[in-house]
Amino acid sequence: MIILGVDPGLTRCGVGVIEAGAYRRLSFIHVDVVRSDPKTSQDLRLLAIYNSLVEKIERFAPDAVSIERVFAQENRNTVLGTAQAAGLAMLAAAQRGIPVALHTPTESKLAITGNGKAEKIQMERMVARILGLNTLPKPADAADALAIAICHALRPAGALQGGEREQHLTAAQRQWAQASQKAARRQGVRRGM
Repeated sequence: MIILGVDPGLTRCGVGVIEAGAYRRLSFIHVDVVRSDPKTSQDLRLLAIYNSLVEKIERFAPDAVSIERVFAQENRNTVLGTAQAAGLAMLAAAQRGIPVALHTPTESKLAITGNGKAEKIQMERMVARILGLNTLPKPADAADALAIAICHALRPAGALQGGEREQHLTAAQRQWAQASQKAARRQGVRRGM
């Protein structure tokens, strides 16, 4: 399975591509940072990001697109640009019928290091180790994009189904899966489902 990870951003949008093989063996394919000029009007910046994301999707033909979930920050403009870039990645994938998954930074840290509060350097080292890279992926946006792709490959729902999946989960992964299920049920209740 080819997974394209996206660390959304308006100025720098990280894109990482990995392959998840048998026994969840992960291998590096590509990493890049799509950039847009802050001096350009926002509509043209978004168009540049969208076109670059489409080019990456068409070039690597991923089976899934994994995007870092936008979370609240103090800077409203940063959140807005990040959300817009995430939306572009979702749109580009949806137009091609590619499934999209959203993962929080905490989920990514937990999946990769076992610690949801891991420092950035810990994440970069683990990403390099998991993918067999000789150097740490740089800049941070590139490392984050690879981490989001790895998170999608390693998440508890993974490729295993039902009871088979339960047998292969660690205690932390079971807790994570149970918390996700509870949150989904709460969302369903709030929405009247």
